Amino acid sequence: QVQLVESGGGLVQPGGSLRLSCVGSGSMFSIYTMGWYRQAPGKQRELVATITSGGSTNYGTSVKGRFTISRDNAQKMVSLQMNSLKPEDTAVYYCCRSPDSPLRVWGQGTQVTVSS
Repeated sequence: QVQLVESGGGLVQPGGSLRLSCVGSGSMFSIYTMGWYRQAPGKQRELVATITSGGSTNYGTSVKGRFTISRDNAQKMVSLQMNSLKPEDTAVYYCCRSPDSPLRVWGQGTQVTVSS
């Protein structure tokens, strides 16, 4: 059974940086589109960023220019570098395999809190 395990969340001051990582189990990690999504209290889950098997990326409007998604297929890892963090970035961040597929797999989530 495929599992995704996120790490790297925490508390950071506005303007700071965090790097999230997601490690996947199972085979053929490299063929899947991977993504990061987030959900703030009382809000719907929203797209943060995705990266295809070929390395093409897509970002949510609110994070463009501040966040960078990358992947290391040998390590079965997808990362999210978050810079210039704002209080409105506070949310639970989820890693996802194949976000547009009925067979999508979600991680358990990691909390990011941006506060002074």
